[in-house]
Amino acid sequence: MVALIRELGRYEPRTSEEAADVGRVRSLLRSAADPWSRSTPLHVTGSALVVHPSSRRVLLRWHARQQAWLQIGGHVDPGEVHPLTTALREGAEETGLTDLVAWPDASIAHVVIVDVAAAKGEPAHEHADVRFVLATETPEAIEPESPEARLRWLSVEEAKGVTAEENLRETLTRVGGLLG
Repeated sequence: MVALIRELGRYEPRTSEEAADVGRVRSLLRSAADPWSRSTPLHVTGSALVVHPSSRRVLLRWHARQQAWLQIGGHVDPGEVHPLTTALREGAEETGLTDLVAWPDASIAHVVIVDVAAAKGEPAHEHADVRFVLATETPEAIEPESPEARLRWLSVEEAKGVTAEENLRETLTRVGGLLG
């Protein structure tokens, strides 16, 4: 947790909205006994856009609950103390890719607080989503974790066109800059 607080202290938000979100995440990390706990109304999650740098494509996953094409990621598991660890684990679970690495380095790509609607006995809550970029050299090896969790390789512009989430479009813009 201390490492993430330090990283967020060095992180430079690109908008006033993101600066406010980073402030809320830092406050949560300093004050909550367990900032990862799903039982709290706001908790930290880890996600990532998976990229294939050679082809300049990004991988999106169909999320049936949200009925949307989104990045990979999710809740922190017990024993995980950094959202990058979560993003790497979730990336392997959700895509079947075993060669995922932080790219171009392990820097945070975007921080956004996302509203999550109530479902399956869970009340509405918020995810303090810390986002990264992960790369693969084996894009053909993707294998969805279930038939309803389809995966699609897209150009950054195509990906922006299939998502309705403005915060994901911003993440895609940032990743597009990295891909060149």
